[in-house]
Amino acid sequence: MRRFAFVAFCLLAVQTVHAGAIDRLHRFLETTKTVRADFAQIVVAKNGKRPQQSSGVMMFSRPGKFRWQIERPYSQLLVGDGEKVWIYDPDLRQVTVKKVGAALGSSPVALLVGDSEGKNGGKSALEKNFTLREAGEREGLEWLEAIPKSPDSGFERLQMGFAGSDLKAMELFDNFGQTTTLFFTHLERNPQLAPALFRFTPPAGVDVIGE
Repeated sequence: MRRFAFVAFCLLAVQTVHAGAIDRLHRFLETTKTVRADFAQIVVAKNGKRPQQSSGVMMFSRPGKFRWQIERPYSQLLVGDGEKVWIYDPDLRQVTVKKVGAALGSSPVALLVGDSEGKNGGKSALEKNFTLREAGEREGLEWLEAIPKSPDSGFERLQMGFAGSDLKAMELFDNFGQTTTLFFTHLERNPQLAPALFRFTPPAGVDVIGE
């Protein structure tokens, strides 16, 4: 379940009321540099039994920086500083560190923390890594579906649901039949976020695994 913490970061929106979800996503990437939001996460296994729930706070600063703090029922912190991704588990007293490219690749967080426009007239990171399509209306929300182009992404598809100009929900369907649903509240666009939030120094005495 914990690897879906990366899911963390899919927040978007802002366009006219009649705009499609894909237009809202593009508009969001063009106009939003930082985001802070509370989240509630529900993970349901393929058999549908014993859903796991967690909640916390997420932030990101484009390009490339993010912070995902799970507060309940256990504590876990993920920090991306633009070069590396740090995953800190206080209960295990363990930190896992990966290069940002290997950790994100075509993962959901890459939708939001990557560059909004391609360099030298090329495709944006969004269009390079995902196939996007409108997914219609459901449960009062307008949905966008993103399908990763890489077979190594670890998930089959991602959906994001909007109400007006706000992202309200996200659903991730992984390659093992597991579904992760995120609900976002108190979303703030372009808040002032201290640079220190996107830096991580391993605490003394913890095991550091990786690069």
